[in-house]
Amino acid sequence: QVQLVESGGGLVQAGGSLRLSCAASGHTFSSYTMGWFRQAPGKEREFVAAFGWTGRNTYYGDSVKGRFTISRDNAKNTVYLEMNSLKPDDTAVYYCAADTSQVGAVVRATTYKYWGQGTQVTVSS
Repeated sequence: QVQLVESGGGLVQAGGSLRLSCAASGHTFSSYTMGWFRQAPGKEREFVAAFGWTGRNTYYGDSVKGRFTISRDNAKNTVYLEMNSLKPDDTAVYYCAADTSQVGAVVRATTYKYWGQGTQVTVSS
């Protein structure tokens, strides 16, 4: 079983920055692929960023490219999402996700077996 705990959300003004963290436990962290998704009220869960299965590549949703960066520290069992130039449209609950199956597209939420509880990000205009 894999446990994921997000932190770092909050309220920020448009143009500001936040860094989300996701601490993982319960499995060999380096064997996971990790991703971030978000869900705004009344909307479907949206892909934000993820590592590829080999860990060498990163992928981003079109709406966050150039503004968000995913990174990981295997020694700390933690994945990060650095968010810059935030916009009100970035307001959502952000979830980290993990999977070890090496199967499926990392941009799809259905690929991931393990999810955190989410952390709220609110961007004011």
